[in-house]
Formats: sequence, structure tokens, C-alpha cells
Amino acid sequence: MDQDLEKQLKEVIVESLMLEDVKPEEIDSEEALFVDGLGLDSIDALELAIAIDKKFGVRIKPDDEDTQKVFASVKSLAAYVAGRLAEN
Repeated sequence: MDQDLEKQLKEVIVESLMLEDVKPEEIDSEEALFVDGLGLDSIDALELAIAIDKKFGVRIKPDDEDTQKVFASVKSLAAYVAGRLAEN
């Protein structure tokens, strides 16, 4: 997996969600983003999806059945973004 993409996504997470107490390098790529782990909520998911669309041009549809899996961790998010970028 592209470590650089994971690093960029961690920066997007911290910046777009204004996580003042979290540094990008402190986020574990395998850690859950929601509930346990980073503790994000559905509003955060929406903001993060918008930020990813702006930065990478990759849309994540909230009603897609795979969305929960995509947002499971930084690693799964990076895999999704990389896959979409490869298609274009």
C-alpha cells in the first residue's frame, strides 16, 4: 500500500476535522476511525468525504453499501482512494 497516500490521508483527517490534539503521525493506519480508535462520528465522515473529494477528486457516496468498510481505517480509505485514482 502506498505509505505516502496514507500519510496524506492522515493529514486530511487532522486538517479537515480540526483535530487539535492529534498529529497525523500519531494515527495508526490500522486503527478504527469511528467509535473505537479515533472516535469519529457521521458528521466527521461527511466532512472527511468532502475533503477527500477536494484533495483527490475521489467521491465517496454516503449511501453506498461499502462506505462503512471504506471508512473503517486509514488503510482501507487509502486502498479505496488508490483504487479510484487508478481507474481514472
